[in-house]
Amino acid sequence: MKSAIFRPLLEIAAVLLLVLGAARWVTGLFSKRTHVYQTTAARQMRLLFWPLLALGAGLSVVPAVAMGGEQAASTFVWLLTAGFVLFTLLLSGPALLLHLRYWTLNHETTLVFQPDSNLLEVYEAGQRVAFERRDLARIERVTCRARRSFWARYDYLRLHLHDGRVVVLTSLLTDLEPLATFLRNVPTERRAVAWCWV
Repeated sequence: MKSAIFRPLLEIAAVLLLVLGAARWVTGLFSKRTHVYQTTAARQMRLLFWPLLALGAGLSVVPAVAMGGEQAASTFVWLLTAGFVLFTLLLSGPALLLHLRYWTLNHETTLVFQPDSNLLEVYEAGQRVAFERRDLARIERVTCRARRSFWARYDYLRLHLHDGRVVVLTSLLTDLEPLATFLRNVPTERRAVAWCWV
């Protein structure tokens, strides 16, 4: 009975995923490359896909064990379930925390970046953060050293201005390496850390 309900739901989810992926691919073929970067749902899902998948796998075990009857109610099975959930939380939790932190920093940030036109502008809540390239005193480029972790793609760039202001741009907006390359003439401190908390 249970499998009769879940199977059509899984088939519908698979078809929706396939249709949405195909539609994204087709629209990507005909879309013009943008030079305005914001925290879009597509970018967030690209970063959150594996952490959410791991978390979903861990949490999906709990209802299965809870509905398993008396055999699944043993202490040993519940300890195994708790261990598996804890393991998936350890895998996905740091990435989810980083994502939340980066979102609080950059959810109202808009980056306009076009290296061909020598254009770099940052907007916070619709207001332009006024600075030119000559106003940059130094840059901090922090990347993740743990390449095989779910939080490896979370990194940030800190722009220190001469007047003491600091502008933080995170990987939630875009891939930051082209921007760091664009600003290569500004003194840059590069660091690789295990976890890129800002």
